[in-house]
Amino acid sequence: MPTLLEALERKYGAKGEANPSIDDMPVAIFVPKRSPRLSVPTLLVLNDCDIDRAGDAIALADKCADVVELDIAKNKLSDWEEVFAILEQTPRVRFLNLSFNRLTAQLQAAQALQPRWDSLSNLVLNSTYVGWQSVHGLLKALPALEELHLSLNEYSHINLSGKDVNEKDVCETCSRLNADVQEPVHKQLKKLHFSGNPVSSWREISKLGYAFPNLETLLVNECPITTLEPDPCEKCDDSNGNKECHDAFPHLRFLNLNNTGLATWDEVDRLAKFPALKNLRVQGWPLWERFESTEHERRLLLVARLPHIRTLNGGGAVPPEERDAAERAFIRYYMEKAEADRPDRYWELVGIHGKLDPLVSVDLRPEKRVQITFTCGDVSEVRTVDVYRTVSDLKTRLERLAGFPASKMRLFYVDQELRDSQGPEEMKIPSKQLYSYNIRSGDEIIIDSKLKHSISANSNS
Repeated sequence: MPTLLEALERKYGAKGEANPSIDDMPVAIFVPKRSPRLSVPTLLVLNDCDIDRAGDAIALADKCADVVELDIAKNKLSDWEEVFAILEQTPRVRFLNLSFNRLTAQLQAAQALQPRWDSLSNLVLNSTYVGWQSVHGLLKALPALEELHLSLNEYSHINLSGKDVNEKDVCETCSRLNADVQEPVHKQLKKLHFSGNPVSSWREISKLGYAFPNLETLLVNECPITTLEPDPCEKCDDSNGNKECHDAFPHLRFLNLNNTGLATWDEVDRLAKFPALKNLRVQGWPLWERFESTEHERRLLLVARLPHIRTLNGGGAVPPEERDAAERAFIRYYMEKAEADRPDRYWELVGIHGKLDPLVSVDLRPEKRVQITFTCGDVSEVRTVDVYRTVSDLKTRLERLAGFPASKMRLFYVDQELRDSQGPEEMKIPSKQLYSYNIRSGDEIIIDSKLKHSISANSNS
């Protein structure tokens, strides 16, 4: 199997030249040769090359002196000594991707006693099956690390104590690991990707918050988390189980909980208590399968329950008018429920908006058909549109008006009330339904041609 140096030379030439020698090119002008070092890009990608070791240190250091991003995923690296040898010869690297290299060998304590690489800020270890002791050692050796990827590593427990554990350390009753970490492990880390690991207890996830006290971004999507509720265990004297779910995350601003096992509105209310949380993703919950509603209805109830969330399930920020409409709809929705079924948020909103008059029909769904002005060049036409139609379907139905196929079409939505302050919004996502733009009668959709922009760009160049 090749070394990193050999794989690099195969791709860029033994002398580091990415292009053929000028002696072999039929040109009549003199072109000076580039330095071999400069021909190796600063963003170096060598995926799936069967690399299993670093190679000659001096030659590798010379070729990689300017590399700042190194992607060597899907190779055959298995020895941490070789990984460290690569880092020694790439002193400027800030980003390192080792995903899908099987790095199960335990990192020896002597290899990471002191901080060694103060430039590396982003480390990707997805599907490497790296053990917790090795992770702990790496964190000690990388003082500038700000972003860490540990997804798809089959972690069922979290152990950042730096100590090895065995079966007796796992509680027979709650199946949790008795290896609490109260002391911070790394204060610089801001972003952690932990997706697709079989951790089901939020108490385990909370260990990440205590280990990384300044964490701002956490992705635990595709983890089978079933509740955020405190879950103490009497047998293992789990005092941390009594703590609130947000206690470990005072600075968390972004949280991805897509496709987890959360199934009640109580979980949403717990998320509202995270003190710094502004950006949240909660798609693919069992709750949405049990709650019979449209996507629009669900969004209204979520926005109303989460007063501090600015961005929900991606996209732009929640505008003030949407939040106000959601809160009023939330009040009217629960007015029809028994008092015992009304959440605390209902009474908070009644205190803000007062008791509202009930509507004749309490229906959170958007108006199904609206009248929209379609403008294509100098031609305008008013049509009635089904708001449950997708952007892709709408483009197909506008081909006759536009005079060109849907594949060459761009659509821009113009809100009549925000026309002057916000301007047109491009409708980029083909599968997105029109109601998700909060589209109403009197709004406008501008039809434009991709071809026109392509011709314009070519003429300018």
